[in-house]
Amino acid sequence: MTDLHAIARDAFGAGAAIASSTRLPGGASRETWALDVVTQDGGRHELIARLDSPGAALETAFTTGAGLTAEATLMRAAAGAGVPVPRIIACGESYILMTRVPGETIPRKILRDDAYAAARPRLTRQCGLALAAIHRMPLTALPHGERQDPLPAWRDVLDRLGEPHPVFELALRRLAATRPRGRRLTVVHGDFRNGNLIVGPEGIRAVLDWELAHAGDPLEDLGWLCVKAWRFGSSLPVGGFGAYHELVDAYEEAGGQPVDRDALRWWETFGVLKWGVICVMQTMRHLRGGARSVELAAIGRRVCENEWDLLRLLREES
Repeated sequence: MTDLHAIARDAFGAGAAIASSTRLPGGASRETWALDVVTQDGGRHELIARLDSPGAALETAFTTGAGLTAEATLMRAAAGAGVPVPRIIACGESYILMTRVPGETIPRKILRDDAYAAARPRLTRQCGLALAAIHRMPLTALPHGERQDPLPAWRDVLDRLGEPHPVFELALRRLAATRPRGRRLTVVHGDFRNGNLIVGPEGIRAVLDWELAHAGDPLEDLGWLCVKAWRFGSSLPVGGFGAYHELVDAYEEAGGQPVDRDALRWWETFGVLKWGVICVMQTMRHLRGGARSVELAAIGRRVCENEWDLLRLLREES
């Protein structure tokens, strides 16, 4: 396991010490720790450390390809493009050390607690602004800037899992037959959704979890944000807090290219398929001994939910 004390000393000097450390819940692919570091001159720093965990990140064609070092590079580029992100303090192959941004990431609290009542009506517009900024980031921020075709990549992932899922196969065929033409190539965050945003009473404070960033169609990000799983029981289609037109209007006003609504729906359907396959992947990590985890095992029950959602979406589009 990565030595948190060594990380603190490397970042702040030999006299630095960890006054407190708490492993945070969530994060099926990586460990996250809240640290308070005290320096020799009496300074105190509230930080977050992200560490590779056993089984590591999702092993697909859509990881950044260079682990946490690449994720730190992306976050620095994001800050330069105007995306709200934590400030990177230090990074290595197995860790990122960054400032701790106060706020909430648990979607059910964001969607229901009175503390975020004023923020909720603002979140959809803020997501549109943040996504437009992400899609302005230079492709050079990615270790591999060429377009990666997600449909065959995720078909290959499903095939390698060796698990029969007829609904996923049907969705892959339907998506291949109805695919919209991609007109732009941008940085795609790859996991922009409710749950990867730090929210305060005024709205979004930071965008997290850049490990799936890649070059692709920017509508992939917008469609992913609209996937039903990220609504957490709300009837509102965008993250559980807003409407499609609010997201599209804010995105276009912020400089994003015009959004084809049919293409957005295609990417939403693709997102449901992708999440379903990820659920299978995470469950297999538990069952096959990559990382024994109740959390990973529990994700397995979500597979059938995604199959149901896909059948509904495919029926609506037929």
